[in-house]
Amino acid sequence: MVGSSDVEERLRTELDVQDLKVQELAGCGTSFALYIVSESFAGKRLLERHKLVNLALAPLMPHIHALSIKKAKTPEEEQGAAEKQKPPSQQQAAAM
Repeated sequence: MVGSSDVEERLRTELDVQDLKVQELAGCGTSFALYIVSESFAGKRLLERHKLVNLALAPLMPHIHALSIKKAKTPEEEQGAAEKQKPPSQQQAAAM
């Protein structure tokens, strides 16, 4: 059985991870959702990012039934998304 800590450790070892959340679905140890921010994704399209994640997890994949990559962004993309979520008054203050 694979745990979320195994998935997290493998991703942190293989990719330049700035932020990572691994969620075990249904508590069965075979289904996971993940949210990952990595500099390794710079210049890569979404499919290429997913391939990097799958490659990093290759040794664990025989034990994983389902992997849902909910977010795979670069730090810059994540920062931009955080700025967009701020109220307009805070966005203007940050720009000054």
